[in-house]
Amino acid sequence: MRSTPRRPSSGPARRPSPSALLVAVLLLVVGLAATPAARAGPAESAATPIGPASPAAMPVGDDDAAQRTAAYFESVRDEPLLLSAFLRAMPKGGDLHNHPSGAEWAERYIAYAAADGLCVVQATMALRPPPCDADAGQQLAADALGRQGFYDALVDAWSMRAFVPRQGHSGHDQFFGTFDLFGEAWDQRTGDVLADVIAQAAAENVTYLELMFGLDRGAASALGARVGWDDDLGRLRERLLAEGMGDVVAASRQALDAAEARVRERLRCGTPDADRGCGVTVRYLQTGTRVLPPERVFAQFVAGFELARVDPRVVGINLVAPEDAYVARRDYRLQMGMLDYLASRQPEVPIALHAGELAPGLVPPEDLRFHIRAAVEQGHARRIGHGVDLMYEDDPYGLLSELAGRNVAVEILLVSNAQILDVEGARHPFPVYRAAGVPVVLATDDEGVSRSDMTAQYQIAATTYGLTYPDLKQLARASLERAFLPGASLWDRLADAVPAAPCAAQPLGGLVQSGECQAFLQANERASLQWRLEGDFAAFESRY
Repeated sequence: MRSTPRRPSSGPARRPSPSALLVAVLLLVVGLAATPAARAGPAESAATPIGPASPAAMPVGDDDAAQRTAAYFESVRDEPLLLSAFLRAMPKGGDLHNHPSGAEWAERYIAYAAADGLCVVQATMALRPPPCDADAGQQLAADALGRQGFYDALVDAWSMRAFVPRQGHSGHDQFFGTFDLFGEAWDQRTGDVLADVIAQAAAENVTYLELMFGLDRGAASALGARVGWDDDLGRLRERLLAEGMGDVVAASRQALDAAEARVRERLRCGTPDADRGCGVTVRYLQTGTRVLPPERVFAQFVAGFELARVDPRVVGINLVAPEDAYVARRDYRLQMGMLDYLASRQPEVPIALHAGELAPGLVPPEDLRFHIRAAVEQGHARRIGHGVDLMYEDDPYGLLSELAGRNVAVEILLVSNAQILDVEGARHPFPVYRAAGVPVVLATDDEGVSRSDMTAQYQIAATTYGLTYPDLKQLARASLERAFLPGASLWDRLADAVPAAPCAAQPLGGLVQSGECQAFLQANERASLQWRLEGDFAAFESRY
């Protein structure tokens, strides 16, 4: 279902010659170098990474600039390097599906492990706390800094770099196997990793992140194990609340405070030398681990619902770990039932779920037939992560209609789907979702493990599926529309870019002169960030 690229009416009638294209690019580069907008970058700000951004006072966009930008995009569509540079500079809104532990690059994990004196188990390349036991085949991670072969082996073990499938070890196995290897460094350096991930997002003009991980750092799971299982979920929840969940929530908030303090320190927020990451708005999703026993998963969910109730930084719930694992398949309906119960008590807490991260042959056919639908109907998911096995579900066209009707968004992870499931190109349901009117957003998943980034997701969307610049612009807008942010949307009709009534008379993204619009943006964090994105687009398009 590849759509045919549409050239804007102001675009070139035919492909320019290589020499003409080079001249055009050089003129563009010279022009950019002379403009303040190019030097500053669309998303630069000295704001903290945890607070809402103020409405932007950026150059206001116009149709001519947008058409010129679209024309340039079409002129470099088949030039991978030029297209990548264009897409990196393009504002991309939010990344709603990001595991920060997997978003960190292996090279940085090696540096942290070396600095902290961590040990590497040579047989597995897994990190362990010191002291190192040479008799058990352990050596200092710091040794890798002086031995390139050891260093390269760690990078290859902790990521998809240079991975080649072999008997008994697939891309799926390699990808998911990395997390246990570098996990000790993630545990020790959570704040540093968050700083790296946030800075990376800012560097490619992503201005909003929803980062998902176990905010309780294992405490909720331990409490669930101590309390045990009870088929009466109401009674089990009350026991968890009575026997220490309040302490788990308080400790989780303190750990998040410490991590964010480290982020601000690392990014020099509030100083003249602040990193652009200080302008990224960051929120969090508490995760349950679907391969754990039911009492532990339920406790993680309860912790997430309680955190979302008391801490505005925590905006929702998710469920992680391989969906094809035995326990995950065995307990899928049970876990959806847990969410069904908790959502009935706290329906205001948003839920996003990994569902359909499966492909034929990975699991028995019956497990391909219901996961997405159950995540929506029973698990109350407002967003679905992956959704790759869509067309193998029972009544897939009915499911598409239901997703569109319920306004459930699908987070599309093009790079990791190719690496984990070997699903890409025409075998990926991305164009099917779009054709059916299901909301979709692009996201990174685990960009460090993948050796990828958000720009790569957009480039695949453009080159493989023929998306135009206006198409990509709408995907960026959709990312903030589907974010779990409080407040009303800027858009009355997103598809037509029609703003809500209070701001209808204001130039999008410009200096707000209407008191009614200013009050609306200040009262609605979602609308405020959407207004900022429009300012970013205006600045970006003014360069063309």
